[in-house]
Formats: sequence, structure tokens, C-alpha cells
Amino acid sequence: MQKTIKRLEFDKVLERLAAHAHSELGKERARELVPSVDRNTIIRWQSETHEGRELLRLDPVAELGGWHDVRAAVVRAARFAVLSAEELLATGETLAAARRIKKFFTEKKDRYPLLSELAEAMIHQPQLEKDILRAILPGGEIADDASPELLQIRRGLQRSQNRIRERMESIIRSSENQKYLQDPIITIRNDRYVVPVKQEYRNQIPGIVHDQSASGATLFVEPMPVVEANNEVRRLVAAEKQEIQKILAELSQGVSEISEELTITLDALGQLDFVMAKARYSRQLNAWGPKIVEGGVMDIRKGRHPLLPADAVPATISLGKDFRSLVITGPNTGGKTVTLKTVGLFTLMTQSGLHIPAESGTEMGVFSKIYADIGDEQSIEQSLSTFSSHMTNLVDILAGAGQGSLVLLDELGAGTDPTEGAALARAILETLFQRGVCTIATTHYSELKNYAYTTPGVENASVEFDIETLRPTYRLLIGRPGRSNAFEISARLGLSPEVVQRARQFLTTEQVEVADLINKLEQTQQAAEREREEAETLRRDSEKLKERYRQLEQQLREKRESLLEKAQEEAARLVRNARLEADEAVKELRSKLAEENAKDRESAIQQARNKLQRVTSKVAAKVPERVVPGEIPRQVKPGQQVFLPKYNQKAYVLSVSGDNVQVQVGIMKMFVPLKELRRVAEEKVTSGQTQVGKVFMEKANSIGTSLDLRGMTGDEALLEIEKYLDDALLAGLNSVILIHGKGTGALRAAVHRELKSHPRVKSFRLGEAGEGSSGATVVELKQ
Repeated sequence: MQKTIKRLEFDKVLERLAAHAHSELGKERARELVPSVDRNTIIRWQSETHEGRELLRLDPVAELGGWHDVRAAVVRAARFAVLSAEELLATGETLAAARRIKKFFTEKKDRYPLLSELAEAMIHQPQLEKDILRAILPGGEIADDASPELLQIRRGLQRSQNRIRERMESIIRSSENQKYLQDPIITIRNDRYVVPVKQEYRNQIPGIVHDQSASGATLFVEPMPVVEANNEVRRLVAAEKQEIQKILAELSQGVSEISEELTITLDALGQLDFVMAKARYSRQLNAWGPKIVEGGVMDIRKGRHPLLPADAVPATISLGKDFRSLVITGPNTGGKTVTLKTVGLFTLMTQSGLHIPAESGTEMGVFSKIYADIGDEQSIEQSLSTFSSHMTNLVDILAGAGQGSLVLLDELGAGTDPTEGAALARAILETLFQRGVCTIATTHYSELKNYAYTTPGVENASVEFDIETLRPTYRLLIGRPGRSNAFEISARLGLSPEVVQRARQFLTTEQVEVADLINKLEQTQQAAEREREEAETLRRDSEKLKERYRQLEQQLREKRESLLEKAQEEAARLVRNARLEADEAVKELRSKLAEENAKDRESAIQQARNKLQRVTSKVAAKVPERVVPGEIPRQVKPGQQVFLPKYNQKAYVLSVSGDNVQVQVGIMKMFVPLKELRRVAEEKVTSGQTQVGKVFMEKANSIGTSLDLRGMTGDEALLEIEKYLDDALLAGLNSVILIHGKGTGALRAAVHRELKSHPRVKSFRLGEAGEGSSGATVVELKQ
């Protein structure tokens, strides 16, 4: 397996994977990754990588770091050694990180079940974590309140030092002493406070000499009045060191007691970092997990070699279903070796739990063994030729390959007499085929093309070559043998037509017929491919036109509804005005008839009312009836689409409480009675999802976790934020990052003003290290 990994360059893939790990434990696991042959294990590994991708998408600012590789310190603590302050601080921070990570995955257990299992193994020691982080400050300094004794010692030390400085200040400020001093300063020699005295005045300031200058002109003297105080400081310093050692010993004892649990926690943290490295590498490659199927089969759809640039031509390859052996022929530099390595790497990556850069629908089986003979591996030390080197590899392959194995052979039979090489190559292919081995082999031999054509379960393939440009297209064409194109290439490069024609005459009739047949087959397939592409283009154009028609129809319908609504509102306004005028007329009539008898007065009023009622009815008759689509539903359920006639809007049901229904209209949520809803016809979705699910899925696939606002004005930024936060909520993101830059701070202030009152925002803060610092704002969204 190690030789196969080297030949297929899987070790380079592992190095790139290791580069995405944030810890040494994660990097070690990446470099030591070995493919599995157990299908259940592979499915679990793939699922872990998928959960990691989901975590990067849905919780991009989750705190999964902050811990350290303290394996060596834990081993020392288990042997009852006293750890240094730095080692204990790293251990305390690791305990804190494990607690945060465990809490995060406990809350997200339903979303990330496999990663939550890793977190369950992490230790929870809040008291020891608190004791360590309280006692040791960042940088490894011991806090004053690490113990009552240490606090008392340091206070006494501070007082003693202050007294010494006061006495020394009085000495150097004395006008009588200043003439004896080189400089009126206080310094330290041998951890004792001293003053610089001129050599000639040594006896003028009694004390102990601790040092002298290089020239000997200055002596550093500890004055006698402070000798005892300095002795007290030295005693307290020694007591401080002793107390610190005691504190470190007690904390180390705590670490020693949980050394086994802490080792398990480090293993879980390293495994989590390794899984997230796989997820980050998957995102960089734009890769996805294949469907893991039974048996030694594969169906790769537009797979891209993971070590080549992103613009490399993808290859579609199948093996193990309709045929078990694939013979790839064609000219050199046509991409045959790249195809072999792509297949080999995809198999190794899949069985290692890594996503592969291929389109959805890709299926990969599980191969019990993988063999590869790729490249020129001449060994000068062993005096082996190219042929001998390949044959040595083939001997090893034939000795071990069997049912469920995958064998990749490059330039099978090359390096020797063509006739013998072709015969040997066919014999090897037949042997592997009879054993049930899945084989992909590249070759130049025409005899192998015929073998693949006439043998059930064996298929031809070729890498397309453009004769016009003399360049390979790198497209793999299964079902069509390749040609060497030697005559065409020679002619295009300027070889005399007479020479080319003469060379053709040396071919046998059968060879000419086969070459012509292949040429016609190639032309026919290229024509069919062009027609298929044209048909696909027409289909896409038709879909666009259909969608455009649907949008226009929707716009016309909405416009009609809008016009009807405006007409209805206008008519209602006329009715209201008419009624007001009617009431006013009645009042005036009552006033005028105030003096008449009651019977005549009431009769006149009734006549006026009847007249005004006729006016009102005439106006109301002009009001168009609003056509409300659908019927009142008897019941609704969350996620269902409904229509609100009152607002002329479609909405989605969020929850149901009795006869009241909470719905979402655009960015607003509201409660409405069930009787105000109307049923709408559900749109058909090919995947079986509701239209809401389709929208959410589209947003989830397209929305990023950050929005760059740099270079925008305040108004432009606010419009972008409004749309982006709506899309982020639809995509299911818990938090996002708004990048506004530092600059003058005006854009940041405008963004923060908007976020304070935004209904979608739960909280926000400036970014930390690695998040853009003050140039970015991390926003947590309401769910």
C-alpha cells in the first residue's frame, strides 16, 4: 500500500490536508491517515467530514480552538513532576477550551451527532480549570491572590521595598550627600538597592560595596541604614519563591489526578481538529462526499485531479458495472496517466473519509486492495531497465491482486518488442479479468484495442486529441478506442505528403480498415456530441424562456390584482365620502324641518335617506369585486404557503395556535385569524420539496458567511445588509461577518446603528483576532 500511495502521490494529498489542521495533533493524524477497507468505517468517516462542512457553513465562528498540545506536560504530571507556570497555563486553557467545545456540541447534538460523540469524551473539570486560570496570569506570571500566603508575602515585600526607596530617596536628596554621588539615582546590584558613589568619597557614605564601574571611578554602595531592610526583602523574595513552588506543586497534583482523562480529551481534540481539516480541505477543493456503494465499482462524474489547478479538464469514468476492465489508448501527452492517477486518488481519498472534487451523483465502491504501476521507475542501483522495472511491479501485483482489487497500469507492455509486449500485456489483462479484478490500463498496442472490443466485460476508451491544434483535449471517451494519430501529426508538422502516403502503404489492409473504422467512429461520435451539446443549449434556452414567461405571467397577475385593489380602495373612498355627505344632508334637513310638525318632518327625513341610499348603492355598484384565489382552509401546517387577501400577499405558515396562525410575509411575522387565509395551489417541485424548501436550499448553497462592505457609502451598505441578512436567515446561518474595514470608522458606525434596531439581529460584536479585529463585525442572528 505504501508503494501505491507514493506512485499515486497520495502523500502529497495528505500534506495538503495536514496544512489545514490547526494543531500538531491534527497534522499528525492527517499525515498518518491510512485508507480503510471497511464500508461502515468509510461511511462514518465521510459523514464526519460532511458534518464538518456543515459546521463551517452554519456556524463559521464556532470556537473550536484555544487549546494546546500538552501531551508532554500531562506525561510529566502523571509521573508526579512539578509543571512550570507556562505548562499549567496551557493545561488550564485546554481545559477551558474542552469545556466550551463540549458545551457547543451538547447544544448542537441534533445537528452534528458524530462530532458530538467526539465531544462527549472531553473532560469537564471546572474547579481545576478555575484554580489554574485564577492562579496563573497570561504570560505565565503567578497572580497575587493565587494563595492567601502569597498575597501576604507580596504585600509585605511591597511595603519593605517602599521603605527602602524612601530611605534611599532621603540619602540621594541630601545636599550633603549629593557631592559624594556620581549620579543622584537608585539602582540594583545583586538584588539589593544601591547608590553610585564616587571612588574618592568611598568612606563618606558607610555601607557595603556590591559592584564598581568598568573604569573603577564609581562604586555601587548599599548604605548601612537600608542593609537590614534589604535583608528583609531578600527573605521575603525567598519566601515568595517557596510559596510559588508550593502553588505549582498543588496545581500539578491536580493535573496528575486527571492525567488519563486529559489524555483522552487531547485525543478527542486532535481528532476533532483532524475532521475539521478534512472539511476545510473539502471546501478548498469544492469537493463533496460520494455515495458509497457495495462492491468494487465506481461512477465518477466530472472528477478533477485534486493536485491539479481548478481549471483542469474533468473526467467522467465508470468501472465495475457494465465492464470490469478498461483499456485506454491514444497518443502521448493525452492525459492517460492523469486519468489513472485521478481514479487512484479518488479511491484512496474516498476510503480515507475525504471528499472528492466531482459532481453530485458520483458513486464509489470499496476496494480491498489497490495496486498501481505508473511512471518510469528505473533503478540504477539494481541495473533494471524500464521494462524490467515495470515487470517487477507486475509480478508483485499478480501475486496479490484478487476479487475486489483495483489495478492501475500505465503503458502496459511498453519497453520491449511490440509483438511480444502486446502479447504479454493481453495475457496480464486476461489473468486479472479472470480473477475478478477491476483494471484500468493505458497502452499503444492495437492488439489490445481489438481484445477490448471482442471481449465482454472489457471496454475501450481514449483521450480525445484535436488534430487541428495538435493538442489533447483531456476528455476521456469511454467506448471508443484511440488512435496514435502519427500520420496526421506528422503531416501537420510539415512531413512531406509523399513520405506520409508511402508510410500508409506499409500498413496491412486490416490495419487500414480498422484505422478508417475508428476514424469514422470518432467523427460520428464527435458529431453526436456536438448535436447533444446543441440540444442541451436549446433545452437551457427553452427553460430560460419558460421561466421568463412564468415571471411575466406572474407580474401581469400581480399588476391586475394591484389595479383591482386600487380600484376597490378608490370606490370605497367614494362610498365613504358619499355616506358622510348623506349624514351632513340629514343634519341640514333636520335643521330646516325643526319648526315643522313631527309627522311631516320624519317623512321628509325618510325621503332624503332613501335618495341618498340610492346614491350610495350606485357608487358601490361601481366597486369591482376582489377575486380571492382559493378557499378558506380548514387547517394549515407549518411550512404551508397561503394567501392573505387583506394584504394581497402570499405568506408561509410558521406556527398554529387554535384559530390564530403565525405567518411570515417577506421579512415580517404576524398573527392572523385562520378565516382570513386562503388556500393556494402548491407548485410542483421535481425533488419533492416544497417551494419554501427549494428557496431555503438555493440560499443555503449560494449565500456566503461574510459580506464585504468596504468601498461602499453608508446608504449602499445598509441596502446590502438588509438583503444579505434576509438571505442568511433563509440559508439557516446562525452568525455572519460584516467586513467594513477600519478607515475613519464612519462606515462601522453606520453598520452598528443599523444592527441595533434590525429585527433579524440578536447581538453583534467587533471581530477578534482571526476574524478581522475592528475591521469586521460578527453578527448573531435570531432563529
